Amino acid sequence: MQSAVKEETGRIAVCTAAGTLLMLLAFGLLHFIFPEKVPFHMGVIVSGILGAVVAAANFWIMGLTVQKIVSAGEKEGAKRRMRASYRLRTLGQILWVILAAVLPWLNLAAAVIPLFIPGICIRLRGLQREEAGEHGV
Repeated sequence: MQSAVKEETGRIAVCTAAGTLLMLLAFGLLHFIFPEKVPFHMGVIVSGILGAVVAAANFWIMGLTVQKIVSAGEKEGAKRRMRASYRLRTLGQILWVILAAVLPWLNLAAAVIPLFIPGICIRLRGLQREEAGEHGV
C-alpha cells in the first residue's frame, strides 16, 4: 500500500470516528430531551461504530483500487475496473444498511449516518484547502 493511500485513509478514518462520536453525542443529548422518541442504548453505539468501520473501509478499498489501476498504467480497463469497484463497494454498503434494518439490536439511523461522514470530511478538507489557497487533489 502506498503511503498516500495510507495517509488519506488515516485522515478519513479519524474524521469519520470524530463525526461518529459527534453523532453519538447528539443521540445522547436528544435521548435526554426526548427519551421516548430517541433511543440511546448499546445498539445505537455499536451501530455507529460499525457504520464508521464500513464507511472507512469503503474509502480504503477505493484508494487501493485507484492505486492498483494507476500502478498498472492500463488506460483501457481503468474505467471498467473503477465502475466494478464502485458497484461492489456500493453493494457492501447496501448490505450493511439491510443488516442494520433487519437486526433488531442495531439502530438504522446510527448505522447509516456514518456512511455520509467521509464525503463531508472530503468536502470540508477541500474548502479548507481552497481558503488556504492550495490547489490539487
